[in-house]
Amino acid sequence: MATLGTNTPTLYDWTKGRDPDGKAAKIAEILAQKNQMLEDMVMFEANGPTSHQVTIQTGLPTSYYRSMNELVPTSKDTNAQVTEKIAMLESWSEVDCALAELNGDVNSYRLQRAKAHIESMNQKQALTTIYGSAANANEYVGFANRYNDLSAGNADNIISAGGSSSDNTSAYLIGWGEGACYGTFPKGSNAGLMQIDHGKKTIQGNTDIGGSRMAVYQEQVCWKHGLVVEDWRYAVRIPNIDISDLQGLTGTQALTASTSIIKLMSRAIDRLPSLSSVKPAFYVNRTVASYLRIVALEKSSSAVTVQEGLNQFGQTIHELRFLGIPVRLVDQLASTEAVVS
Repeated sequence: MATLGTNTPTLYDWTKGRDPDGKAAKIAEILAQKNQMLEDMVMFEANGPTSHQVTIQTGLPTSYYRSMNELVPTSKDTNAQVTEKIAMLESWSEVDCALAELNGDVNSYRLQRAKAHIESMNQKQALTTIYGSAANANEYVGFANRYNDLSAGNADNIISAGGSSSDNTSAYLIGWGEGACYGTFPKGSNAGLMQIDHGKKTIQGNTDIGGSRMAVYQEQVCWKHGLVVEDWRYAVRIPNIDISDLQGLTGTQALTASTSIIKLMSRAIDRLPSLSSVKPAFYVNRTVASYLRIVALEKSSSAVTVQEGLNQFGQTIHELRFLGIPVRLVDQLASTEAVVS
């Protein structure tokens, strides 16, 4: 008899999601992460169905000093067109109808399963926003692979923290806004993650000659999303932050070192052409956020502050800020990055 694959919830999975009284348990979502870069990213509709094309100025016209009655040559600026891919991320859920109906509340059970798929997609999207690579034809290029060469044309916005071991991480300062850094979604479509309920379906086993059947509830979660860096000056990467040095406040992260994270974050602010025309934010992992507070207290009690505010849902939050700029958490920022050189 054909059976559902191991990626489909089983009766054992169902029993693990029950309280002793048989009611649906409130599952502790210990795998949930904070990837606040996705919350902050400004979104614009792309000018194409599968990509977004931008025109970038690559050179200025030439200006000349002249004397009276002296002719001046004509000149012009130069431009280049760049096409930024929109990637399609999907996840599918299938649950045996009989299994879902054991719950007593089919919709509640399906929602519980859907939340796990949504969290998985959230983590995958955040990972791609940071580490997406052109080597994967289905991904868009993330920030790390755009700012990964200290001799590249955008090297002014890569400020090395001096780490040379294998436990390195990065911090980013991003200016979100039109003409700077932003996300895209396909032309004529809706932005963000979409849940599509395909309802009750009959599936067929692909190994049975007789064509066995099973009734399932089927749901599709999809997210069509791209990243555009229209002006490279509005993103700054601080790579080579040595985690061991940071935890000990020694070596490259000693308080007196020129590569101390608090000094490099201060330098990063001046790399952005303007703070008023974009929504700026720093992005770090939890380790960096924790030690940033410690370093700030050692150096200046006012450099890093915790301010009360509201999130996008109107809920009160306490936000970490560095010199007035929000410091946001991205759990997908690794602490095992290779050295950027």
